[in-house]
Amino acid sequence: MNRREAIESAVRVLAPRIPKHEFESVTDHALGSRGLHTASPETAAWLSITSYIRHRLTDYDNLLDEGYDVESARFFVLDDMNAILEEWGSPRRVLVEDEDQAD
Repeated sequence: MNRREAIESAVRVLAPRIPKHEFESVTDHALGSRGLHTASPETAAWLSITSYIRHRLTDYDNLLDEGYDVESARFFVLDDMNAILEEWGSPRRVLVEDEDQAD
């Protein structure tokens, strides 16, 4: 199994109901990110999923633009992120302590 296949498999496990166009974006991000190049496929998939949701599907970037600090912006989008993860069938959720250590 090559790296793309391993990441695709991990995304399917972590978000089995992710829409196809978002699946492709998440997978491409996991493969193209220098910071995730040495991460395990599972870690790369999870970090790409959460980053995609945070930046594309929540108000996170708008909050930053409005002057919120990173920690506060992450706090305010946490419930929205977890709702999307639930909608996508993910067995995992983002926790406050995860956000303290995230990108």
